[in-house]
Parts: sequence; structure tokens; C-alpha cells
Amino acid sequence: MTTGVETFEFQVEARQLLQLMIHSIYSNKDVFLRELISNASDALDKLRLESLRDGDLEADTSDLHIALEVDKEQRTLTVRDNGIGMSHDDVVQLIGTIANSGTAKFLKELKESQDAAASQDLIGQFGVGFYSSFMVADEVTLLSRRAGESQGTRWVSSGEGTYTIEPVEDAPQGTAVTLRLKPEDTEDHLYDYASPWKIREIVKRYSDFITWPIRMAGESATSTSEDDSTSEDDGTPELETINSMKALWARPRGEVTDDEYNEFYKHISHDWNNPLETIRMQAEGTFEYQSLLFIPSRAPQDLYMQDRKRGVQLYVKRVFIMDDCEALMPEYLRFVKGVVDAADLSLNVSREALQQDRQIQLMRRRLVKKVLSTVKDMMSDNAERYATFWKEFGRVLKEGLLGDFENRDAILEVSSFGSTHDAEQPTTLRQYVERMKDGQEHIYYMTGESRSIVENSPHMEAFQAKGYEVLVLTDPIDELWVDAVPEFEGKQLRSVAKGQVDLDDEDESSEGGPEREQQKKDFADLLSWMTTTLSEQVKEVRLSSRLTTSPACIVGDTHDVTPALENIYRAMGQNVPQIKRILELNPTHPLVSGLRAAHGERPMDSGLAETAELLYGMALLAEGGELSDPSRFIKLMAGRLEQTL
Repeated sequence: MTTGVETFEFQVEARQLLQLMIHSIYSNKDVFLRELISNASDALDKLRLESLRDGDLEADTSDLHIALEVDKEQRTLTVRDNGIGMSHDDVVQLIGTIANSGTAKFLKELKESQDAAASQDLIGQFGVGFYSSFMVADEVTLLSRRAGESQGTRWVSSGEGTYTIEPVEDAPQGTAVTLRLKPEDTEDHLYDYASPWKIREIVKRYSDFITWPIRMAGESATSTSEDDSTSEDDGTPELETINSMKALWARPRGEVTDDEYNEFYKHISHDWNNPLETIRMQAEGTFEYQSLLFIPSRAPQDLYMQDRKRGVQLYVKRVFIMDDCEALMPEYLRFVKGVVDAADLSLNVSREALQQDRQIQLMRRRLVKKVLSTVKDMMSDNAERYATFWKEFGRVLKEGLLGDFENRDAILEVSSFGSTHDAEQPTTLRQYVERMKDGQEHIYYMTGESRSIVENSPHMEAFQAKGYEVLVLTDPIDELWVDAVPEFEGKQLRSVAKGQVDLDDEDESSEGGPEREQQKKDFADLLSWMTTTLSEQVKEVRLSSRLTTSPACIVGDTHDVTPALENIYRAMGQNVPQIKRILELNPTHPLVSGLRAAHGERPMDSGLAETAELLYGMALLAEGGELSDPSRFIKLMAGRLEQTL
């Protein structure tokens, strides 16, 4: 038997975080109990699920519950559950380290945050709710034994800098968290948490919907009057269940308040904000299920992390099955949180079986359509709320344009994009189409790293001159979906940086046809020579109709992969062959017309090849590209500048 007590020190960042939590983060300290009860509820869910899957698990599941024990004399509060419990290694990993995946980032964001609401948001995002106990306690003791194991573990800390861990032989199954409470200080919103009525009030407000019984000694048993005769005939005070245990998704909408929905969302998501939108669904008939989904008001920190979890829990007839059911929600809606309760699935269903289950697939289709229709309603009925949604989740939603062909049109309908029409307000494709100039055939767009790069690109010059609106697409995902979506409302999506662009064809008043043909004849020799001279860099040199002030630009063929997309593929480890692009020249620019004249007079002049190389390099830099040999470009440029002095 191991009896040693191990003492550990919190990391410096963890100590700083604890002190911030204890002294400066929360104005509402009541939420510590919500966090502890939520953790206990999760532990009970996990034990019931584990016992269904493992018939040999030695665990008592006959009376799963949460117990709250108050000792007014000792000023302690204990939150106890008989759920799955934790092993010694679990305690070390889950409790002994605080926000181990992002403490430094958390602290940085916390210090930059000026308001209490934002601070609370960060707490929820970094999953350190257990440590909110130190706001109200001078010392926290955690005693836990994992179901099926014989030895328990005790963790003790005052939150000052160290904690101890020791083995315990006679620990009961589950976890008990005991708080040695601080004195009451109402000016600091620190109430008497050794008062049974206060505990009941908190449970009613935050945890009434918990599906497990939350028990507490009756009012008479917790009384401290000397003449009180408690119900202790058998030495045990009588316990009362103090929560209703009614599943919110099963109750009629009229019986549930918005506050109850908000608290339920916080319970399942461990978020500290209210949700942006609440979505209820109920299907009856041959296949019955109920769902209660939420769209968060802020993107979680792990939204783009590889080991993230999707947020939809699966229940079967009120029995918890799994907490991140990937089969119920596609990857691009991974931010949606909530519960789906099915009536006709097996309690022992596996993740692999769910992927193939016809009923699950049917549920998924309906849930996706409901979420997208909710966003569409938000767009038309509450522009401010929709703007928040798009700011937080628009980039993720656009991932659906790549794989969800069935709902592609619905996703396009609720998507917004930057545009040259308005530098501040994004536009929908439908709004773009309604504003199109007479005779305009295509929806024009340009991708780039930033709005300023796109707006100042040479590719935009002719479009700006003629007043054509261009979508400004700056998210990395935009490089991918624009090739997967051919058209909207019968209008093709056309990149201003790809293929041949001839806006004169769309301008009925244009008389530039004969002039253009003459330019092609005049510049034919120069274009042929430059194509040969720059053959290592480009596939073709041609005249441009998209330039008005710049001498040259580089474009891709209609179906070529863009340089940015090439970089994305290479970052993913894919071997992408280098694609040569096209150099377009502005025949009215003095530099280009001067080069044509010089080449006509002295075609064998080696300096002209250097001028062509410089022209290509400038065009590459103008679009934000990288030179293959910067030092050579600088040497050539310095030489030319020297000649001008």
C-alpha cells in the first residue's frame, strides 16, 4: 500500500491565473456551484454509459445522484457524486494541472480584457471552471476513486502555489469536492455558502434541469437550533431532491424560460456567455426524436484545432449515450451545441454503427436544414445578431460549400462576403446580383491575404474604372470553395485574376474592338520575344484589357490553381507541381510602349531582356508574390536606377 503524500508546485502561469480568479474575475461568485454540479453530472453520465458498454465493470449504478453536504459549524460545503470517478493519473492530469493546453495564451487574453464579462468568457473557453471554487474557499479538497478500481486519490490545495496528492484506501466510488469556505463578505459578492437556503437558491437558478437527482439534507436536518430534533433515527439525516430533473428538450416551449435555456446551454457547453440562438425540434411518426440546439455567441478557442470536439450530445430515451456525436452534425457546423434525444436507437450503439445508421442520417439531414434555416431567419429578422454569427462562424460555415452538395445553395444564401461596393458592410450574393450593371454576365471576385492587397491589385484597375463590383475574399477557405461553386442564380463566378477578361464585351457603348486588334498586331513581335525570354517564369506574355495604370500583371489560366492554393496544398504535405502563369502587359503604359519601340530598334540589345525580367518581377511583387531570386532583382533595379543619375 502506498501512503506517501506528494507535494507539487503550480507553474508560475497557473499561480498567476489562480490569483486572478480568486481576487478579480467574477462579480457573481455563485457560479462556482454550477461548475461543480455540472462536473458531477458529467461523471454520472459517463458511469452509466460505461456500465452499459462494459458488463464486467464493478460499479454500483443502483442509485446515481449528486449530494450537497453543508456543515455550518465547520463552514464547509461538499459536492459529492457516485459517478465514474478519477484514477490517480486522472487527478494528476485533469486536476493537478490547470488549463494545461493554453495557460499562457489565456493569461495574455485575460490581461488584455478590460471588462468582467469578457474575462468570464475566457474562463469558460479554457475549461478551468473547477478552479472557480477558490473564489469562495480557502482550501479545496478533492477525493476520488474511479469505478472498478480499489484505491482512491486525495488532492488538496489552498490555491496559493502548491497542492498535495496522496492515495486513499477506503474512498467511495465517485468524486467529492469539499470547500473550506471563506467568511461572508457581501460587499465583495461573497455570500454565506454554508447557508442551506443559499445553496438551494443557486441550484434552482442554475442546475434545476440536471437529469440526475441533486440531494440535500431537509430544512430541519440542517437547522442549527439547539432544541431541533432532526430525522436521525438511523443516524442519517433525511435527504431531499432539490432539482426538478425535467429534461428541457422534453418540456413544452411555453413552460421553459429563456433563462432556463441559457443555463442549460452553459451546462452542456461550459461556455459563460448566453447562446446567440436557441433551436428546438420535435419529430413524430415512424421515427421520433427531440432536439434542443444552440448557436453560441462566441467562437470557442479550439474551433480550428485538430483535436476539437463537436458539441451535440446524443441521448436515447433520456439516457446519455455520447457527448460529441460526430454523426449528427457535419464538420462545418461543429460550433453547434445541444442535445438530440432519439426514441428508437440501441442504448449500446457504437460510433461506427452511427455513421451507417439510416435513422441517424435522416436526423442529421433535418438538423442541418433546421440550423441553416435558422441562420437565414436571423439574417432577415435580426441583422445585428446575424452579423455577430457571421463574424464568429462565417469562415467555418463556408467549409460546407466544399462538401455538402445537398445544402450548397442554402449555405450560399446565408453567406456574406466583403465587396468593393461597401468597405464596411459585407454583401450577400443575392444583393450582388440585384446590383449588377446592365449587361453584366458574371459575378466577379478576387482572393487575397487582405482587403488592402486586393483593392490595390493591378487586376482590379479596369473593374474599378468601369464601376464593376468585385467580391473581396480574404479567408484561406475562399481559395478552395470558389473553384467548387460554379454559379449562383445562373451567374458564373469569375476571378478577376484568372483567364481572359474583356469588360468591353459587357459594355455596349464600347468601340475598342478595331483599336485592340491593331494593338495586337503592333505588339506581336514584342510579345513573342518576351514569351521566349521569360519562358522559365511564364507560359505566355499577352496584352491586357484589365489594366489602366499599371504596366503589367500576372494572371492564371481559367482553371489553374492559384499560388495561394498551391501554398495551402504544400502546407498540407501534398506535392503540387509549379504552375506557370501568364504575364499581361498594358499597351498604353509608357514603360511597355517604350520597351516595344526599343525592341523594334535594337532587338539584340541584352539590356532589354533585363528590362523584361524587371517588368515581370514588379508584376509579381504588385500582387503580393515572392521573387525566386530577390538579390538578382535588386541588383538589376539598382543598376537601372544608377543609369538615371
